[in-house]
Amino acid sequence: MLTKRKIEIFKAIVEEFIATAEPVGSKALLEKYNLDYSSATIRNEMLELESSGLLEKTHTSSGRVPSTQGYRFYVEHLMEDREDDGIEYALAQVFSDRRLNMEEVIRRSCDILSQMTKLTTIVLGPDAMMQCLESVQLLPLNDRSAVAIFVTNQGHTESRIFSFDNDLSLEDIQSCTTVLNERLKGTPLSEVVDKMLLIKPILAITVKRYEMLFEAFINAFLRFATDDVYFSGQSNLLYQPEFADIEKLKQMMGMLENSQLWRSIGRGKGDFLLKKGEHSQLVWMDDMAVVSSKFRLPGDEEGQLMVVGPSRMEYNRILSMIETIASAIEKIYGKGGSHEK
Repeated sequence: MLTKRKIEIFKAIVEEFIATAEPVGSKALLEKYNLDYSSATIRNEMLELESSGLLEKTHTSSGRVPSTQGYRFYVEHLMEDREDDGIEYALAQVFSDRRLNMEEVIRRSCDILSQMTKLTTIVLGPDAMMQCLESVQLLPLNDRSAVAIFVTNQGHTESRIFSFDNDLSLEDIQSCTTVLNERLKGTPLSEVVDKMLLIKPILAITVKRYEMLFEAFINAFLRFATDDVYFSGQSNLLYQPEFADIEKLKQMMGMLENSQLWRSIGRGKGDFLLKKGEHSQLVWMDDMAVVSSKFRLPGDEEGQLMVVGPSRMEYNRILSMIETIASAIEKIYGKGGSHEK
């Protein structure tokens, strides 16, 4: 059990490290936080906090930094709420622009969050891969292009345009559409590509130019299944001391290209998970933290807004901002919202 003194010292260490990104020693605590303890007492308490797993000692300094377990304890028990009035003003400008559709408003909100936090932000649209394919339509636009319209069992509809190298007949497109609907209806979207490979011989029998149409359809489907992820402020990570290590930065940039990874993180996959209220959560992985909040969209679909950065982030401010945005999106576009059709 932590004593009042340990909690006071630990809280000061977390907040000092968040502000400076420098390991915290007893001297800094005495100078900045007016702690009524001797330097020796503070060092002893820091040693015990390290032994309990809440602090870590760096190799380059005698100071301490919070561990992942420490951040979780801080957010769960010690963090004080902090509102940011600036986010509401910025959002008002975006939500009042009637020229923007729902997707544009959500992405602009994501951009604002990235600018105000100086971190990377992500919007996950409805997770189509958790649904099943209800039907697909292939509609020719001209001799060398067509549009694929995908409809899921939850009523989610998306369209993707694709092109061909050579002319394709209307008859081939219609035959392909028939086969796809007969063979793919009810298939989980995560299994569609594998099932497409199985029905390729059937397409070869019924569709003359099947190879061209087959490749074009798979590419269109993959864009449908993965496109609904939006990133903003990836370059912000360049200015974070934690990512000065080029190998660590490369690893992070590689992660930003993996949309399914962020969906799994959104579902709580990570080293540490902490739920905050009904819609928000924090996930820690190594030196990285992800703060996220869900919001409801028309048709009972769900989106998720994320802030990604080093574990050393202003959790109270970021949680307040991300929940403000998610609530505004849900209020206006969710069930019963003023923009609902």
